Parts: sequence; structure tokens; C-alpha cells
Amino acid sequence: MTVIDFKAAQKWAKLPKDIQEIVVNNVYCSTCGVTTIVKYTIHDDKLGVLLKGKCKKCGEDVARLVEK
Repeated sequence: MTVIDFKAAQKWAKLPKDIQEIVVNNVYCSTCGVTTIVKYTIHDDKLGVLLKGKCKKCGEDVARLVEK
């Protein structure tokens, strides 16, 4: 994980570790379906926290929004 946005990091840190793990391992890839996000960055979003990274299976770009 790379932190780009301090506010996003604060929001992400408020989530329990088990929930963070569930989110990271439940990302949709248009090629592979449900996958794990790797090499991700976290961004602040008006709706919550946005994870942007790569699909663990095929390496394509994926994203996951964690709503407030």
C-alpha cells in the first residue's frame, strides 16, 4: 500500500484490520472477476476511501470504493 493522501490514510486506519483485509480481497476485475487488489494506493473520496491498484491475477488496473 502506498499512501498518497493523509486524510484517506486516516479514514482507512479507522477501519478494523479484518474489514480492511475483506475489502482488499474482494475487488472486481473485468477480466478475472472477484480478485485481490495489490500495489494499491489510497485516495480520499467524498463517498469514502478509494483504493486504486492492480489485479493480483492478471495485473490489470482495478479500484475499490469503501463507502463511509
